[in-house]
Amino acid sequence: MRKNRSSNIQQFIKAPDQKENNKNTELSSEDLEIGKLSENEFIAAIMKKLNEVERKIEKQAESWSYFTKEIDIIKKNQTELLEMKKTMDQIKQNTDSLNAQVDSVEEQISIIEDRQAEWLQTEEERELRIKRNEERIREIADSMRRKNLRIIGIPENVEKENGAESVLNEIIEENLPNLGIEGEMCVEEAFRSPRFVNVKRPTARHIVVKMAKVNDKERILRAARQKRITTKELPSDFQRISLQEPYKLGENGVTYSKL
Repeated sequence: MRKNRSSNIQQFIKAPDQKENNKNTELSSEDLEIGKLSENEFIAAIMKKLNEVERKIEKQAESWSYFTKEIDIIKKNQTELLEMKKTMDQIKQNTDSLNAQVDSVEEQISIIEDRQAEWLQTEEERELRIKRNEERIREIADSMRRKNLRIIGIPENVEKENGAESVLNEIIEENLPNLGIEGEMCVEEAFRSPRFVNVKRPTARHIVVKMAKVNDKERILRAARQKRITTKELPSDFQRISLQEPYKLGENGVTYSKL
């Protein structure tokens, strides 16, 4: 009977190996030793094996638990990394948007600066044109005034009958007779300045005589300057015409001394 039990035990021990691995058909020394055990010894051996298996299982369970925790930590870290990546992507998008806005603003600033530079250049050119035009107008006006004589101190309406030109002729005839000897002078026009009468103005308006030639005006002025030494001995008829105010000759608005 013990032989049968040993045979059964050997089959019990060997059967799993045969199912798992059909390579070895011979019994190991450990199997032979187990076959020699009594029933109590056999049970004790089985319990020992079971305890060893249980300890291995517990150890594997602990290892599995540790690995499970590690896996959970890795998954958690992976989730956090994914969230961080998502956040970084969002930050990158925001940064790209801000960079685009900055580029747009810089472009607008550049356009404004270019327009401002163009405006300043245009303004400088405009001011330069205005200055040149003013200079040309001044030159033209000076050129026109170069032939002008201004007679001061002639009462209003004296020239009404014969015109303002007659006043100059009378002054030349009575005070500068030598000018007639040097040749006849031509007057383009003569008029009161300003053109309109100001009733509130206490003095008479000036008479502006525009000569045809600048040389004629210069001749009159030279003669008038030479005549300045006789200003205190004016002819009586000259005094009468000027109503006790001696004639004065002026060039470009500058009044000369009494004749």
